[in-house]
This record gives sequence, structure tokens and C-alpha cells, in this order.
Amino acid sequence: MDEVRLLCDYASDYLDVNELGDFTPVTFEELLLNIYPRKVIAPPESAPETVAAARTLVDFLLATEEIGGKMAARMRALLDRIEPEMPIALADTSKFGMAKSLFSAMGADSLEEGDVSVSAAEEPAAEFCDCPGCSPLPPARLAPREMLAESALRVPLVTDARRLVQWMLAGGRTPTVKGRLRVRDAAEATAQLAVAAPGLLWELAVHTGLVEVEGTAIFDGEDFDPLDTWAAVVEFLVEKETGGAVTGDLSLDEELYGLCDMLYRLQAPVPIPLVMEYLEEIGLLDDGEVDVAEAVRGLAYCGIAERSEETLELTALAVWGLREHYTDLGIEAPEAADLTAADAPELIEGLLSGMPTEMAEADIEGWLRSRTPQQAATELLGAASGAPSVVRGIAVTIVDRLGPDAEPAVRRFLDETELRPHAIHWLSTRGLAAPALSQEEVLWMSVDMLALAISAAEDDPETFAENMAASGPPAHVIEEMWRVDHPEVVEVLELLGRSLNDQNVAKAARKAAFKARSRAIG
Repeated sequence: MDEVRLLCDYASDYLDVNELGDFTPVTFEELLLNIYPRKVIAPPESAPETVAAARTLVDFLLATEEIGGKMAARMRALLDRIEPEMPIALADTSKFGMAKSLFSAMGADSLEEGDVSVSAAEEPAAEFCDCPGCSPLPPARLAPREMLAESALRVPLVTDARRLVQWMLAGGRTPTVKGRLRVRDAAEATAQLAVAAPGLLWELAVHTGLVEVEGTAIFDGEDFDPLDTWAAVVEFLVEKETGGAVTGDLSLDEELYGLCDMLYRLQAPVPIPLVMEYLEEIGLLDDGEVDVAEAVRGLAYCGIAERSEETLELTALAVWGLREHYTDLGIEAPEAADLTAADAPELIEGLLSGMPTEMAEADIEGWLRSRTPQQAATELLGAASGAPSVVRGIAVTIVDRLGPDAEPAVRRFLDETELRPHAIHWLSTRGLAAPALSQEEVLWMSVDMLALAISAAEDDPETFAENMAASGPPAHVIEEMWRVDHPEVVEVLELLGRSLNDQNVAKAARKAAFKARSRAIG
């Protein structure tokens, strides 16, 4: 079903298919022979699976009466013709769009998620360590303070803690000598206030300053500030012993910092199975199943996380509170600026800061919506002119999202040496008139694209090698790369020489690197 969903998504994004009834035979031809080869990193042998998904979609369209029998027959006949052609199209590197060409060397997941930041090779969720400063935190997008303050006032955990304090004061009740809630008061609070964990609420109230305890006397706390209190609530939940009162599981309560840290780093809805995998990785499922539904209810009650369908994510309040906590611990926790109103250089710089994928994608879409295609292409390619390869790579990757309306702007950059190959590629993949790429330009663009992948490849050489084996340049191209007048040609060839699985091709890359170094010295 994932393939069917992807077909529908691409049809909607690129072919103006807004309703299922909008599908036509031409839609499938464009999807399978044009869009897929340009956008999807997939080996040629995967074509039958995609065609089979298209046939399943046709069956569904017919069964739901979105199309008639004659239309279904035409679609099936077309798919029969496409099936032997699609593997050829997937293997044809001249059909690759900029995004695919760039990210095929960086990792298939990067492209499918739409990530254009250099944080594409982030560690899997289960790999994160909760040691302070162990790995850099991604920039966080914070909600407005006014909105956060209003939300903090409505968190059930906080409102119940305030109710408990008022109830204690109104009844003249006193805590124990150690400042704890007395057993009889806890039982009465459960019955009268309908709160499940009065002991936890009282400890929270004392910790956050909602109430002051002196001996066995209690007093009104200091003036209540929603965000100051909320910051103390988050610190209490992730650092103090809560005995299972938060999630219903003692061990999970003890690992709440790690779970929140994982969600903070991803800053996106995380599928529940992946959360379970994380819990298994840290050993919480060894002795029995965690009741995920109860845990999620507890986290929602505390204002930490929320569940949407089959995913889990931090609330905006939790993101703010965790950032405050990280800062208190001395951990750098950058804030992500809203890039939708930035100029092109600021947009690219922000994307290079390593923001999470979904945040980057939302900013790019918002940035593009506020400009015409020509304006966007002019600004982005202008920012890339004379810039390092990583900046150029991000710029041309975003420009690759633009349709033919951007043609005049892209065409103006045919006169710039570093952008000319990219501009020619952009024009030709859209069927627009374009000069032929010279052999030197093909080589230069190959080096330029691979230069963008150097950082990610060093972080994850195995994934890089796998993707290069599936869609990297052939040996005869690598052998000639040493001739390219590109500032990073030596680094690219050395990377290929130590990363490629095919030993003959790797040897050719090392020889080419030697020639490139010798040429630079000469």
C-alpha cells in the first residue's frame, strides 16, 4: 500500500490530480516513466513492484466507480507497455532530477523525506544518548510565548496541582514533618478532587513553588507565572523519581528523559512501532510489555506528548520546556528561526544548521509560496553563484521543485560556469530547449553533486556505498573525473576510493585521485 500511496502523492504534487477520478492513462505514463525516474531512488529491478502497485490502483479506481471499464482497460494496456520500459527509465541517469542526483549519493531516506539539510544522516532514534552534550541538538521551532503561557494554564497536571494546594490551604491541612502529603489527606484528595496521584501532585507543587512548606505549616507560593512554573514542571518530570505515576510504569518513568530527548531531536510525529523499538533498545520490554495506551494518556495528562492516530510527538509546551532544561544543564539548544520570510542566503544558511526534516520541508514550502517561480529561481541561483558546493547543492535542489514557469530565470544562469551544467540539466529534464552538456560539464556536475555528499558519507559510509552501487557514476566516468577543474575533486575521488564496494571501481577512483593531486601540484 505504500507504493500506491506514493503514486497518489506524486500524482497530486506534480500532475494536478486532486481527485481519484482525475487519474488517466497519461497520468500513469508520466508517473512511471518521468516522475519516478526523476524523483525516486530505486534500482531498476524494483520496477515490477511499482507497476504492480499501479495495477492495484487501477483495480481500486474501477471498484469504487471512479473510472469505467473502458478507461480501466486502457490503463491496463498502457501499464503492460510501460512494464518493460520502466527499468530502463530508472537506470537512465540522464533522467535523474537534481534532488535524486544529489541524494542518491547521500541516502535514499533523505530524498523520500524531502530533506535538503546536511543533517540528513542523523542517527536513528534508538541510537541517541541522553548524556549532556553527547551529540548536538537540532534547532527547535518554538511557539509564541503568549500561546505557550495560555497552554500551560490548561495542562491537567498543573491545574490539578493548583487545586490540591487550594484544597489543602482551605481545609487547614498540614503536611508531614518532611513536607510530604499525609496518607489520610491523599485518600481524601483522591475522593474529593478525583485526582489519581495526589502524592505526585503535592511533590510537584512543592518543587515548582506553587506552595511553600515550613515545618508542618504551608503557605501560598510565590506569584504564579505559567512559563516559569512549566519549566519547573518539565525539570521535575524528567529528573525526579516519580515512581511510575506519570506513565504507569516505573522503568519508563525512569527513562522519561531519554524518551523526551529522542522525540525532541526528531521534532516530528514518531510511529508508535518506532517508539516501541526504542523502548526495546533501552531494555524496557525485556520483562514485559509497556502499556503504551496508558503511558500516552499519562504523558498527555502531564502536557508532555500527544498521540495522533498511530504516532507520538512532543507538545509545543514540552519542546519549549525541554529547551529550557537543556539550557539550564549547559547544553547548547539552538532556536530555529522562521525561514519563510528570509532571503535566499538566510534560507540556505538556516537549512545548513541541521534543522529536522519536517521543519525544513515546511519552511521551504512556505518560502516558495511567497514567491513566483521566477523570483524563487533567481534568488536561489543568485545565492549559489560563486558559493561552496554545499550551498549550490541546496539551492539547485530547491530549484528542482519548480516547474517550467521558472524557465526564464534558470536560463539566465547558462552563462555562469558553475551553474551552467545544473541549468542545462534542469531545462532538459523538463523538455525545454537547452544546449547539450559537454563531456567536461557532465564530469564537473558529477563531482559537484558528490561534493555535497562528503560530510554525510563520512558519517555513514555503508549507506553511501550502497547508494553509490545502486546509482553512482560508472567506472569510465570516475576514471575521467581527475580532469575536472573543481576545488573538491580530490576529496570526492578519495571518498570514492575508500567507499565503493566494487574494488575495481574503487581502484580506478584512487588512481584518478592521484592524478588529480598531481595535476594540482603541477
